[in-house]
Amino acid sequence: MKDASTQLNSFYALNRQAQKKWIEDQKKRIVDFHFQNNSFYKQLVKQSLPPAWSDLPILQKMDLQAPIGEMISDGYTVSDVYISNTSGSSGHPFFFAKDKFTHALTWAYILSQYNSLNIHQGDWQARFYGIPLDRISYAKEKVKDFFMHRVRFPVFDLGDEMLEKFLLQFKRTKIQYVYGYTNSILLFSQFLVRRNVRLVEVCPTLKRCIVTSEVCREEDKRVIEQALGVPVIREYGASELDVIAIEDIHGRWAVNEANLFIEVLSDDNRVLPLGETGRLVITSLNNKAMPFIRYDIGDIGVLEEDDRGLVLKTLSGRVNDTIVLPSGKKSPGLTFYYVSRSILESSGVLKEFIIRQTALNSFEFDVVSDRPLTPEETKDIREKMNLYLEPGLELKINRVEKIDRPASGKIKHFYSEIKA
Repeated sequence: MKDASTQLNSFYALNRQAQKKWIEDQKKRIVDFHFQNNSFYKQLVKQSLPPAWSDLPILQKMDLQAPIGEMISDGYTVSDVYISNTSGSSGHPFFFAKDKFTHALTWAYILSQYNSLNIHQGDWQARFYGIPLDRISYAKEKVKDFFMHRVRFPVFDLGDEMLEKFLLQFKRTKIQYVYGYTNSILLFSQFLVRRNVRLVEVCPTLKRCIVTSEVCREEDKRVIEQALGVPVIREYGASELDVIAIEDIHGRWAVNEANLFIEVLSDDNRVLPLGETGRLVITSLNNKAMPFIRYDIGDIGVLEEDDRGLVLKTLSGRVNDTIVLPSGKKSPGLTFYYVSRSILESSGVLKEFIIRQTALNSFEFDVVSDRPLTPEETKDIREKMNLYLEPGLELKINRVEKIDRPASGKIKHFYSEIKA
């Protein structure tokens, strides 16, 4: 962490011209490294590196859905890198690796940005997030919550009875900031508005709210700020990469140029100038464990530049729907990550998937997979739905060749086809 903070501080101490030169040099270094040390990447670019950066191949998530041991660069092993998997919230789950220095750089960046928002280590976080419900994983998350000063508000049940319990927790705990899924925090905020409660008045220590994972529209942001009584900060990131951009207190959505290089591309892969709308393609400038070079994240956005650096002006990502169940219980669409997680982690069979709610008690699971799901895997999904949602729900699994994408370029994980 000390070395990571030093590199980060050194970058931000440079003037703008020097920052741009450092980024160009780092782009060349990371491509050269993976061409020399990563067999997957060398095979991808064929015999030699092209002369122009724009001629390098565009990586899709599907390209990276291979056994993790086949993706790691020479000199690294599974045991000495940070390994995790994406939530699959965009419909493309896969495992990824980061070298430990790159992982440290992510945390150094987060800490520096949070400090600028007057959020510090030791501050208590209200975490609107999911949590695995199997005993071992649940215990691990609760231990991490304790050491990281997090009060977790599980988002699998967001009915009024549960939200009343959340509100009581805020009254009892000196929480400094709220963090979590946009959709879940919005539902809690709407509950507070109905109750005519302003959260900062019952929890005076509250300073900020940081929303992540799903796009927070301006109208959603206004509702959350009205209900909580504190500024809302929009965070945009990807677990396999880093925090990509985070707002400051004035709403400037600064891009993380110290760790990432971001391009905006047209449908035919032309690099677009600043101010034009296109696909966001991102390069991790430091990760030597696995090549994230010109990686198409699946979002559409617009970049601009001011005297301090690049700014994300607009972002078209997913806005997840809410699951409404026969009992009246509500859950965020991301709950289905926890439903499908065991299959993702045990077999890796899932390539793409979405879930559609077709009636209050009926769900359809559209799956792109190497083979049909086994009866045991189907049974596991049903059991997880009973655990994370409620018993008695109907499930239909459709194996499909592909999943059509919306205009935004990103598949939502969950679609509601009913009116709540």
